[in-house]
Amino acid sequence: MKRSIFESEHEQFRQTARAFIEREINPHAGEWIAAGQVDREIYRKAGEAGLIGFNVPEEFGGAGVDDFRFNAVVAEELADAATAPAFTLQNDVVTPYFISLSNDEQKQRWLPGFASGETIGAIAMTEPGAGSDLAGIKTSAVRDGDHYVVNGSKTFISSGINSDLVIVVCRTDPDPAAGHKAFSLIVVERGMEGFERGRKLDKMGLKSQDTSELHFDNVRVPVANLLGQENRGFYHLMHNLPSERLSIAITATAIARSIFNETVQYVKDRKAFGKPIGTFQANRFTIAEMATELDIAQAYIDRCLQGVLDGEATAVDASKAKWWCTELSKKVIDSCLQLHGGYGYMNEYRVARAYTDIRIQTIFGGTTEIMKDIVGRDLGL
Repeated sequence: MKRSIFESEHEQFRQTARAFIEREINPHAGEWIAAGQVDREIYRKAGEAGLIGFNVPEEFGGAGVDDFRFNAVVAEELADAATAPAFTLQNDVVTPYFISLSNDEQKQRWLPGFASGETIGAIAMTEPGAGSDLAGIKTSAVRDGDHYVVNGSKTFISSGINSDLVIVVCRTDPDPAAGHKAFSLIVVERGMEGFERGRKLDKMGLKSQDTSELHFDNVRVPVANLLGQENRGFYHLMHNLPSERLSIAITATAIARSIFNETVQYVKDRKAFGKPIGTFQANRFTIAEMATELDIAQAYIDRCLQGVLDGEATAVDASKAKWWCTELSKKVIDSCLQLHGGYGYMNEYRVARAYTDIRIQTIFGGTTEIMKDIVGRDLGL
């Protein structure tokens, strides 16, 4: 199905992204996967190529591009890469917090690094005892003069090792009755005393993306590092989460489409009983179902992208896209692996790596169950 959401400038940008991935990412995939993290230099190169930081205002060194279709292009092209640095985290999740919430002084201090790729960001929400239930967060930030004293631990933090600036969701009001008004976003910087990286976590997939524990032991953070308003952190998160969830949906669908395309070629080439396995009716039906479902998912994503452009996209729209597309991607890639037979279980085939990589998509950014709950509550249930 022909897509109409993109214009010529987006397709030109796509070619830039594709060439960059082929030149700067794919040759290093093996070493990055083995190391459990990408080389930081790839972010600086991506900044030079305009693949990250393009949404930073021009006065701070970016391109000032406020068009989520460019974000979608980067996500879709990374789906074809041999491995993927966390560019979507940088573009779609972290940088928007700094753009929308920073005051003038903070913008001058932080945004140029995001534009150039010199600064890598992360956001630390999840704790060992608090995941989807953000109200259970225990990491505290206690005001002491011109500083906050931060104590606590976070886990499952993407870019936890490489990050220079970490937006830490902290409890700034200890009163249990404060509810959602108890939290603030505090920016902790690399090198602050008491800020320690914990284990680089051994994940089942996404091997080249560094995910870690973070520990805060009486870390003194200047009050000037408060992002947004004190005790409004939960509301800031709710404002930014829809774009993160749409980004995840875009990525999941693009990866499923990429693996599907490889599988179509595989079932044309692979023979059993003297003919291509794709010609067997059961396999042909499976392929037909996947092609149809992927087109339907893509149509909804493109409608969401148009909604973002028109200022009409809602958190509920993003939640629908997030749960449906990530669950579909699991289903599609599982079917593709089955069609590969024993070869699908071999890591030399991309479908095997995608099978483990895609599994997190229904969990991070809000689980499928949380997404359905959001949709259900919107229906008055």
